[in-house]
Amino acid sequence: MSYQNIISFAGIFGLSVVAWLFSSNKKIINWKVVFWGITLQLIFGFFIFLIPAGTKIFLLINDLVVKLLDSATAGIKFLFGRLAIPPGSTGEAGESSLGFILAIQSLPTIVFFAALVGALYYLRVMPFLIQLFARIFTRLMKVSGAESLCVSSNIFVGVESALVVRPYLEQMTVSELGTILTAGMATIASSVLSLYVMVLKSGLPTIAGHLVSASILSAPAALLTSKLIFPETEHPLTLGLKVKPYYEKEDNLIMAIINGANAGLKLLGGIVALLLAFLGLLALVDWLLGSFGGQVNHLLGWNFDWKIANILGYVFYPFSLAMGITPHDAFLVAKLLGERVVATELVSYQHLAELIKAGAFADPRSPVITSYALCGFAHVASLAIFIGGTGALAPSRLKDLSRLGFKALLAATLACLITGAIAGVFASGSTVLLGH
Repeated sequence: MSYQNIISFAGIFGLSVVAWLFSSNKKIINWKVVFWGITLQLIFGFFIFLIPAGTKIFLLINDLVVKLLDSATAGIKFLFGRLAIPPGSTGEAGESSLGFILAIQSLPTIVFFAALVGALYYLRVMPFLIQLFARIFTRLMKVSGAESLCVSSNIFVGVESALVVRPYLEQMTVSELGTILTAGMATIASSVLSLYVMVLKSGLPTIAGHLVSASILSAPAALLTSKLIFPETEHPLTLGLKVKPYYEKEDNLIMAIINGANAGLKLLGGIVALLLAFLGLLALVDWLLGSFGGQVNHLLGWNFDWKIANILGYVFYPFSLAMGITPHDAFLVAKLLGERVVATELVSYQHLAELIKAGAFADPRSPVITSYALCGFAHVASLAIFIGGTGALAPSRLKDLSRLGFKALLAATLACLITGAIAGVFASGSTVLLGH
């Protein structure tokens, strides 16, 4: 173990302390959540990175996701022809690629994976997996069955995870609501996982496996940070109880696939709208900052590039170091983390892919740790989505949800950083999981 791995290990506890500093009641600490939140992540990281059997399972999952992704592109190629050919590939007739086109080559895969998730729900595979993780969290962490179920659901799906605990939302404690918001923003949905794989697989061949493991790791991390920031001061209705997921089963498998595909299409439209709106607004803010900053540079003799990502890069710089990123790479990673907060994780993943392609990282661990730390919806856009989506299911709790919003975003961001630190503990330049 190198000193960078040791720094990552220390960073797990340092980031947890930061969460505690923002606690609404610093005197109340659920030590079972703290202990098992960290221990479960370390056990899982040890299993996939250091145990040969775990590494084989990791690589098997990676290959499976890649194969699924190949299947997902069949419909895209049929609809868009040559436009769907990714860079470095040729079509069946020998035609060359026109370059990477996000809206055509990557985004439509969401529809396929949403349909697949719908089928897995109907076949009861998804409810089984969700309940399996929920039992682990409920028994070990001394949290309510309802919030455990929702956190477990977030490993696989996005904002719709609140549906599985819909009957309990109105009676949930403030702490439980904080956990639901945190878990939603600290994880990603399986329907968009394929999108990030498409963006990063050329630079990180094992990225699919890393994103799956990051989704699993972020669930206990979300419980850890949320319970440190929103400690339980009430008595949850389902404390220590086993809760079954609530969902409306489709009439048949075909209807499950159709409705899943339609839901994926809506999600696709939402992502496109968010990218158009937020990237445009970000460009506008950067222009305003640049206009103001140019005058400051002139007066003070500075040469600072006044952009939001650069400013937030300084905020996230110490957190990058805490994850075990080398000083040479820390500011590059910090900018990506800051960019995620205002411009979504997809933009940050695209820029990460560009940095990998350009050989910008000195340490091969850095892009892997960064891919784990970026694996979550921890940005301003999703804050409105999760508050609005959950509030629509429990209108009487909308005021509580909106009041918890920004602290939940902080908790989700710290959970993602802890997940990155866990990857940093076990990642080394010699491991096959880094794609070498």
